[in-house]
Parts: sequence; C-alpha cells; structure tokens
Amino acid sequence: MSAPNNMSTDHSRAVLAGAHTDGRGVTKPEGSRADRATSFEVEHFAVPTGREEEWRFTPLKPLAPMFADAAGVDDAVEVDVETVAGVEIGSLAPGEGARGTVLVPADRPAAIASARTERATHIRIPTGVELGQPLHVRVRGLDAAKVAHAHTVLEVGPGAKAIVIFDHTGAAHYNANVEIAVGEAAEVTVVSLQRWDEGAVHTGEQKAVVAKDAKVKHVVVSLGGSLVRLNANVGYAGEGAEANLLGVYFADSGQHLEHRSFVDHSTPNCVSRVTYKGALQGESARTVWVGDVLIGAEAHGTDSYESNRNLVLTEGARADSIPNLEIETGQIEGAGHASATGRFADDHLFYLQSRGIDEATARRLVVRGFFAEVVAEIGVAEVEEVVMAAIEAELEAAAQSGAQV
Repeated sequence: MSAPNNMSTDHSRAVLAGAHTDGRGVTKPEGSRADRATSFEVEHFAVPTGREEEWRFTPLKPLAPMFADAAGVDDAVEVDVETVAGVEIGSLAPGEGARGTVLVPADRPAAIASARTERATHIRIPTGVELGQPLHVRVRGLDAAKVAHAHTVLEVGPGAKAIVIFDHTGAAHYNANVEIAVGEAAEVTVVSLQRWDEGAVHTGEQKAVVAKDAKVKHVVVSLGGSLVRLNANVGYAGEGAEANLLGVYFADSGQHLEHRSFVDHSTPNCVSRVTYKGALQGESARTVWVGDVLIGAEAHGTDSYESNRNLVLTEGARADSIPNLEIETGQIEGAGHASATGRFADDHLFYLQSRGIDEATARRLVVRGFFAEVVAEIGVAEVEEVVMAAIEAELEAAAQSGAQV
C-alpha cells in the first residue's frame, strides 16, 4: 500500500534549450544547472546570503562555521575505516592520484572541505575484486560545537563489486566530501547513513563518475541531526552506464533535512533513476528536496526519471520539493519527473479500519507502505533494518505524544 499523492508541488521545471549562449556557442536554458560555478578555490564562492537560488531554502545561521575558511578541529570527530580483505586504504594529497578527478566543489562548504583536508582518505577496490561483505566507514561526532572537514576518495576498479557504508553518529559540525570513481563494468552501492544526535550539523557533496557499462547505486538515509544538507551528484564517462539514486528521510520538530541531486547526462545511452521519499512530523519539521537532471545535446539515447514523495504527518510541518529537468536533445529513450506532498488519505484509513484494524495501527501500516518501495530498493539488509526500525521509533514517539495528522 502506498500513501496518497494528493498535493502536487508547483515548483517543478522542465525546459528545452534556447534562452542564451555560453562562451563555446552552446545554447543553454536560462538558469541552467550546467552554468553553476565549480572550483577548488574557496574565494570563488562568496558566503551565502540566502538570496541565492541554491541557498534560499537553507537556514544559514547554523551553517556559519561551515562558511568560515578555517581548519577543522582534530578532536571533533573520530573516523574508523574498516579493514576488509582485498581493499587498499591510504591517503591522497590534493592533486595526487584520483583526488580531484571526479569532484570539483560546487559550493563554499565543499570547497572548504577540499582545501582544508590535507590528506584525503583513499579507499581503493582493485580491478575484479568482489567484496563479500559491506565495507564500513564509521564517523562519530565528539562535540556538537566543534567543526571537522573531511574528504574521501573511493576508487572502484573495472569489474569490481562492492558495498560501502558511511555511518554518521554522535554530534559535530561535519563538512565532508566523497568522490567516487567507478571503473568499467564495476558495480558499487554507496550508502550515506545520517544517524546523528541532536545538535549535529552535516554538510557535504558526494559525486560519482560512472564508466562504460558500470552501475552505481547511491543511497542517502537521513534520520538524525539538527541540520543535514547533502548534495548527491552523478556524471558519466562511458556509454551503458547506470545510476540509481535513492533517498529516505524522516524529520521531527526542529530538524531541517535538505537533499539535492544533480545527474549530468553528457554521454549517450546512459540511464538514471532518482527516487527520494520522506516523512515529517512536528510543527517545525522541515525538509527540502531539489533534483536537477541535465540531458546534454550529445546525450542521445538517455533514459532518465526522478521522483520525490513526501508524507506530512502533523500540522505545521513543511516539505519543499523541486524537480528540474533540462533537455537539449530530442533523441532520448525517455525523461520525466514527479513530485508530490500529501497527508493520509481518509479512504486508506477507512479501508483498514473497516477490516478490524485500529486507527493507530492503520496509520503505522500506511507509513510503512509509503516507505516500503524505496527501502526495498536499497538492497543492503542491515541498512534496511536500520531504516525500518527508525521509522517504527518515530511512529511510536508520535503515538505517545498524541500527535496525529
């Protein structure tokens, strides 16, 4: 059973090329996602004021420490990279090895994380290696008032297969980049699990570039923290590549959970799917999802679809959902987007209650059904169990407080 989509967003945008011409003589839509600046230099990004399109939904005051171009504190977090047979763990300086070949920062915090991380964590899965178990990168915040910057480079060699889980707990101001290079015919699932304590603030940019015939599944699960703002981006380096971006989030009163994605189809015959689902409860619960897909003029044969669904469980919660689709060629397999935000449908509750199920249980079943589709796609049992247990805990807390839609 899925939840109703009875309140569609009016923020969506789908455009065809034609508004202006860039310096190379290529026609781009006005305000194209492709025009957004990227740079390793912090000074190329001004401190946001909130008037910028990419920052207008974000509360800036809690992020002030992330905008300061200063070194982080060594004891703000502790990081444990699990040792798994067949995996090489090391470090990279700026410009060394694969560092900087995938991710060029697209906002000020990401540029600071890049510049202020002297040695990036380097995780390399060699050609043809298939990991028999997930590799865990555990990040535990030690002090909510302290700031830490981090950068991780994940290299997945041709033909390799792996699951990598970044698990964030505790509390800190944590500003981190993850760049993911996926070799030909490789398959990788990368999970970013936000289970922060209250008071934690987490910003980050995560980008994957997918080579010929390779597959990447990128999963974001945001359940904790006072403010989480993550960018998940994908590019392509060869035909036949596939990217599946999944997101699950549950916001309580006082939480701001913001997720942004950018899929840049610049290579022919590639596939992308973006599916994010979230629920909100509590008067000041706030979520933001912005999904950008750009299908370039050369990306014929593209097959792309993105969707976002939000379930509002109590009065006063707010969800902003904005899908943006830019198409510069008509020679594609398909492209589309969908976005909806709504409450429980009375007919769903009536159907369940008419079969002897009490109202509280009926509400739980509707919420479980709402999340079931995207959770099942994660494909990592331990992560699926964490998500469903967290959802149960949220519903139990709401029931004890007497909160209802």
